[in-house]
Amino acid sequence: MAIELDYRDKHVLAPMVRVGGLPFRMLAASYGADITYGEEIVDHKMVRCRRVENETLGTVDFVESGSNDVVFRTCDAEKGRVVFQVGTADAVRCLKAATLVANDVAAFDVNMGCPKSFSTSGGMGSALLSKPELIHDILTTLKRNLNIPVTCKIRLLKTYGETVELARRIEKTGVAALAVHGRRVPDRTHRDPAKWDGIREVVSALSIPVIANGDVLEYDDFRRIKDATGTSSVMVARGAMWNASVFRPEGPLFWEDVKREYVRKCIEWDNDVRWTKHTLKEMIMHHSCLEFAEGKALYRCKTLADIADMYELGSYYNEFDVSRDPSERASYTEDCF
Repeated sequence: MAIELDYRDKHVLAPMVRVGGLPFRMLAASYGADITYGEEIVDHKMVRCRRVENETLGTVDFVESGSNDVVFRTCDAEKGRVVFQVGTADAVRCLKAATLVANDVAAFDVNMGCPKSFSTSGGMGSALLSKPELIHDILTTLKRNLNIPVTCKIRLLKTYGETVELARRIEKTGVAALAVHGRRVPDRTHRDPAKWDGIREVVSALSIPVIANGDVLEYDDFRRIKDATGTSSVMVARGAMWNASVFRPEGPLFWEDVKREYVRKCIEWDNDVRWTKHTLKEMIMHHSCLEFAEGKALYRCKTLADIADMYELGSYYNEFDVSRDPSERASYTEDCF
């Protein structure tokens, strides 16, 4: 019998490349995120991993065989809410990846909406939207073999009618929920507003929970998009990346404080310095400018210890670092997505 994750009336952290690692997911959850998606990881990479229990950090690491590259890291504290998202174009390979992580996550999601070339060039992401038979094959294969909920995330198609038709086909596979980004593949986030009315058409046609995604930038937007679409739950990406306390009903915290708390989480979970720098750059660019002193100083940081010192958290870093065997410290790759 499948383990149930309730998708109704939830605030959800979206999958974000190089942002949605364990520290950021834990940060978002501390501010009220009910469900947290990890960054998309390509099945080719995942099937080459072995599962390792990291006693030093208290985590479960999925490490690429033949190297010490950590592809995905999780922990017991998030097991009931973390969703693993995969990039795939093959049902059998996708199932292999899913089977590897199924006992350590709350649900398994297939990315069918990303328009970036690293997904579409391999027939993954939004390239799947034009292949309904393959979508059916992937989702039904997962449903038959997993004991955790299976979901997927799509974008709007050329017309709302086509989107509804695809959504109905997806619902028939038995997925637990469907996330819909309210933009079409050619649309761009900073140029084209999300089409909430398109999401509404999907919500009206389905009985399973629909997770609305697109232009949720502050807490009040959760209610606005629900009212506009009738959706069960809401997913936020940029709004969370810029200030993860967007999930707080009491209102956001000062972004400088949130930024420092993110650095603390990165120290606690030994986050890759490149992922840490990428996320901090995104925060800085929204609120300031990378050409100012902070951005230039961040650019010069080579290690997590450098970042800790930059944000006056050197002592906090040392508290964690002294108990870690250098040979057990994680290493990472740039292309683990």
